[in-house]
Amino acid sequence: MNVKVWIRITRTVSLLFVVSVLAGLSACAVAPPVPPPPNDPVTLRVNVFRGASNIPIYMAVERGAFTRRGITPVLQFTPNSDMQRDGLAAGRFDIAVAAVDNAVAMIEVAKKDVVIVAGGDGGMNELMVRPEFKQVSDLRNKNFIVDATNTAYALIGRKILKNAGLVDGKDYTMNPLGGTEIRTKSLETPEGHSAMLNPPWSFVAKDRGARSLGNTMDLFGLYQSSGVFVMRPWAEANAGTLQRFLSAYIEGCRATQDPANREQVVQTLQKNLKLERRVAEQTYVALTTTGHGLFKDCAIEMTGMRNMLSLRAEIEGQWGGVAPAPDKFLDLRYYERALQYVDR
Repeated sequence: MNVKVWIRITRTVSLLFVVSVLAGLSACAVAPPVPPPPNDPVTLRVNVFRGASNIPIYMAVERGAFTRRGITPVLQFTPNSDMQRDGLAAGRFDIAVAAVDNAVAMIEVAKKDVVIVAGGDGGMNELMVRPEFKQVSDLRNKNFIVDATNTAYALIGRKILKNAGLVDGKDYTMNPLGGTEIRTKSLETPEGHSAMLNPPWSFVAKDRGARSLGNTMDLFGLYQSSGVFVMRPWAEANAGTLQRFLSAYIEGCRATQDPANREQVVQTLQKNLKLERRVAEQTYVALTTTGHGLFKDCAIEMTGMRNMLSLRAEIEGQWGGVAPAPDKFLDLRYYERALQYVDR
């Protein structure tokens, strides 16, 4: 055989062998899809504040997303963040859905092994005041009504007041009363001068005469507000159940964001929050406003997450004033797996 021909044949065979090996390695590198967890019947205790941020759960219930996954969610309504944080740490419920800054406070202040597993919305908050106040600086020497002084919406309010030249503990007094519904009622009392409120309570407060000095998107910027957080050991021991819950949660979020479902969303808000239709419609608009309401698929909004952490660093002086990366507080593996089976 001609030497040149032999060399060409050898090179061809070698090339085919290499291609075959690489193809085999590539096939091995692509892991097979993880099968969905079995739909074993389970009841989950879910702790929330009573408000519009629960709409992914409400819609998932309405559309049978939990039932199809063998899950019965039992909602517990917390009066304030302190009770929610203490309850999660003590195992009095399985899942918390609220402002994820509460999870950060549990991790950093209370030293609890908590993890944020999904997002939700931007909070939809407004700085609401009694009608006699026309601008933020009018709140000097007045009361700022909060849930807890060191977390979430209180920090946003403190930042807004700080930007107006007001220092907490000196120029105004923080009064921790509890959740948004309680803060709404406080604005009808002589001592309730200002509060951060979100839907539907912000609209209820306006109907009762309160004034809005602006929403957090305009006054502060993008913010990661509500989300899903759990104790890490519980997540690891109940990974399949958590994945099923998040699949239903995401499905409820998508259904809310689909304009074709507007009427169902409005009716669901009316039913679950006992709202007049006009207030439910206003709440729907807030929920579907980009950046202000629900984030796509209720994912974590990373810019909003970084802003939330930076706010805590600035106002609370945590981490020496320099916020860590969001990864420290997140475990999105359950969410990412849940996305694969949202339509199942």
